[in-house]
Amino acid sequence: MIGLIADTHDNLPLIDKAVMRLNEEKVEIVLHAGDYVAPFVVPRFKNLKARLIGVFGNNDGDREMLKKRFSEYEGLELHGNFAAITVESLRIALLHGHEEELLKALISSQGFDVIVHGHTHKAEIRKEGKTLIVNPGEVCGYLTGKSTMALLDTHRCEAKIIDL
Repeated sequence: MIGLIADTHDNLPLIDKAVMRLNEEKVEIVLHAGDYVAPFVVPRFKNLKARLIGVFGNNDGDREMLKKRFSEYEGLELHGNFAAITVESLRIALLHGHEEELLKALISSQGFDVIVHGHTHKAEIRKEGKTLIVNPGEVCGYLTGKSTMALLDTHRCEAKIIDL
C-alpha cells in the first residue's frame, strides 16, 4: 500500500493528521506530489513510518532549503520536478501537474501504470487506457474546504480517496 498526498501548503495541523493516518494505514511508501511551500514543514514528515518520495510543486519557493531539510532526515527523498518510481513492478510517474502539456503527454504515452499529480487541489481517480491517474486532492483543505489524501493498492492497481 502506498500513500499519496499533495498540496500540503504549510498547514501543519493537517500535515500531522495526514502523517498519523498514513501510519495507521501502514503504508510502506508515501508519494508527495509537491507544494510543501516552506521548508519548515519538512520536519513534520519525520514521524512517518514509511519512506517519503516527493517532487517540487509550483508554490515551493526556497527549493535549496527544501532539499537541505529533506536531506536532514532518513527516509525522505526530494526529487526535482519529476520522479519515475517502480514499486512491485508498477511504473509510477510522480509530478505536481502544473505543466499541463507534460501531464497530458505522460498520460497519452501510456508509459506508466500510474500517474500521481496534484496542483488542482481536486481529488480525482480516473483511468485513461491502461494508466491510472490519481490526484489525491489537497491535504491543506484551503481551496475545496476538504482535506484529502489517497491510498494506492499496488497489487490491484486501484486507488481510493481518504477524507482527513
